[in-house]
Amino acid sequence: MKTNRAVMIERRRKLLGSAYELFYDEPVHLIRGEGVWLFDADGRKYLDMYNNVAHVGHCHPYVVAALTKQISTLNTHTRYLHDNILEYAERLTGKFSDELDTAIFACTGSEANELALRIARYVTGATGIIVTNFAYHGNSQATFEISPSDIAASEIPKYVATVPEPDAYRGEFRGDAAGEKYAGYVQLAVDELRQRGIKPAAFVIDTIMSSGGVVAPPRGYLKKAAQIIRNAGGLFIADEVQPGFGRTGKHFWGYEADGLVPDIVTLGKPMGNGHPLAAIISRRDIIEDFSSIGSYFNTFGGNPVSCAAGLAVIDVIEQEGLQENARIVGEYLTSGLRALAEKHTAIGDIRGTGLFIAVELIKDKESREPATAFTADVVNGLKDRGVLSGAIGPDANILKLRPPMVFSRDNADYMLAILDEALAQP
Repeated sequence: MKTNRAVMIERRRKLLGSAYELFYDEPVHLIRGEGVWLFDADGRKYLDMYNNVAHVGHCHPYVVAALTKQISTLNTHTRYLHDNILEYAERLTGKFSDELDTAIFACTGSEANELALRIARYVTGATGIIVTNFAYHGNSQATFEISPSDIAASEIPKYVATVPEPDAYRGEFRGDAAGEKYAGYVQLAVDELRQRGIKPAAFVIDTIMSSGGVVAPPRGYLKKAAQIIRNAGGLFIADEVQPGFGRTGKHFWGYEADGLVPDIVTLGKPMGNGHPLAAIISRRDIIEDFSSIGSYFNTFGGNPVSCAAGLAVIDVIEQEGLQENARIVGEYLTSGLRALAEKHTAIGDIRGTGLFIAVELIKDKESREPATAFTADVVNGLKDRGVLSGAIGPDANILKLRPPMVFSRDNADYMLAILDEALAQP
């Protein structure tokens, strides 16, 4: 079925206004998904290198069956007893260290992060929040205010202090001591808040900073930052919405790479493979302290259908060995990207782990100046050749490669060949 995209775009503008952005110079009209592939209305298929929401693959039949079975039986909220929420909470908390033993469910990462802020502020009696300087943590008012990637610097509230992403490629610190040195900025942020008369309640961080350019913290950074914020009376909140559920390959959660245990972990996007599902995981004492002011209720958070989806996702990750697949295929893809870097001087850096990889494009090796316009051309060139990706980072010069976890070596070969073409002639 052929479609008139211009008509659809105009209709969308009239009905939805300008708040929603579309990807690509020529937007894609998608109608179907299967595994790592997306299909448009004209029958063309695209390799999805961007979408971490369909964590175990688009329309995975096991997840679809679990959703269908539950929604045909019952869907209600958490004020009734139901096995699904108990089984899912048990399976999910079983993926964490013993200290993190209690779950609260929501629908989106924004809700989870907002709830984490409420909890941190209540149990610490403080209000100050520290975040990295190009972070994104959600689209509610509270999470928007701690998302410097979206909010103008002049509008960031006084209770928010920012620290640099610990970028070992473009940032000021490199080498073995980079983690310790970058963590020093967290102490400076604590001091800055105190000078404003504000006590710090939490340091909130993506354990791989996606919006900042897929920046993986240098060794020791997270552990030192956690020590600093705790010494200041605050909590360490790990936002695992993007790196979680085995995506990094080596670990199930991003923070595990630094060997620490957060006070609160927030989860979202990939939990339900496209079904809205999110959570916070924390220590029992923290949740009980927060609960002393009243119960938490979310109409749809933790409903039986959402929990059925969540259980199915964990089943598929375990049964299909998807964390190990992320490690093996991620290493294979990274090796291929490094080979392309020998051929294309525009590739300045390749970083990330597992199936969460960034390719930073630059104008020249000496200055490392961001190649922003070229990156946009490459993203559109990839799309035109059948690969969907996106540009991120403060200068929008970084390709983010974050495919569904069922991504294979054959998929990697296909993607590398297309990227080779797009870099040569966007």
